[in-house]
Amino acid sequence: MAKAVKFDKLGGPEVLELREVEVGEPGPGELRIRVDAIGLNRAEVMFRTGVYFYQPSFPSGLGYEAAGVVEAVGPDVTGFAVGDPVGVVPAFLQTDYGTYGDHVLVPAAATFPRPADIAPEVAAAVWMAYITAYGAFVEDGHTRPGDYVLITAASSSVGLSAIQIANHIGAIPIATTRTADKKQRLLDAGAAHVIVTEDEDLPTRVKEITGGVGVRTAFDPVAGPGVDEIAQGISAGGRLIIYGALDLRPTPLPIAMSFPALSTSTYTLFEVTSDPVRLARAVAFVNGGLSTGSFKPVIDRTFDLDDIVEAHRYMESNVQVGKIVITVRH
Repeated sequence: MAKAVKFDKLGGPEVLELREVEVGEPGPGELRIRVDAIGLNRAEVMFRTGVYFYQPSFPSGLGYEAAGVVEAVGPDVTGFAVGDPVGVVPAFLQTDYGTYGDHVLVPAAATFPRPADIAPEVAAAVWMAYITAYGAFVEDGHTRPGDYVLITAASSSVGLSAIQIANHIGAIPIATTRTADKKQRLLDAGAAHVIVTEDEDLPTRVKEITGGVGVRTAFDPVAGPGVDEIAQGISAGGRLIIYGALDLRPTPLPIAMSFPALSTSTYTLFEVTSDPVRLARAVAFVNGGLSTGSFKPVIDRTFDLDDIVEAHRYMESNVQVGKIVITVRH
């Protein structure tokens, strides 16, 4: 028997339970992997509490990311062998698959080889964060070398990855954080500038930093009424990309009468991971950055799988800087 995290109702971290389950053999298009590490994501908290863009069906598993080793290969799957070290990319719905377990079935299309010299904890901290930022900054070529980019709520794993990717392509990252507690850590992580929104006026500081021009791209996971302030700091022809909804209040649409001519779009990494060609480009880009040392996933803290409830509580505390990773003992 394997162990997997399940929940039977929406609610706080306490609804999560580690249960014994029968995993079985992989079917067509599937792999079974022995999980060594799991990356936690804010999306899983939202899924557990019923505010994600789709709802769980009970009993439900959860989890988008993992690193481990192939244990069994589905009948029509090629390119993988038992014993291969792999990473799992968020390219599926949590109603179909989940990575919170010690042995899990995953789609082969969402699984990629990982270098054996990259520790599972590091590999589990990569894909959600870096592919999300890649899609916003690189895939369509909108953000160029020398452009200023604004990264809000930048102490998250996605925010820190966005800082690294901006630097990698020659853009200039401006990070925001609500309080001054995380300012130095964001500077140490590569942010060229950090705006503390409790103490500083966001549009004013953006204009000061950019010499009045504004940012080419603003990358925001919060949404809600705060997008108006962000829009005031975007240059004419710039772009506001909203990739989350941490603020559940209605999000206004910035219009040209009040702001420079800009485009506003919502975005999720599934725009990349659901397209095999785009996903292959993203994986090549991220692996290239990892191999050269440009990309270094920031792990804030690790928990054991048995402590999944505590790990979710820690994520909800919002004190972390970087990724929370679950390690799995065998």
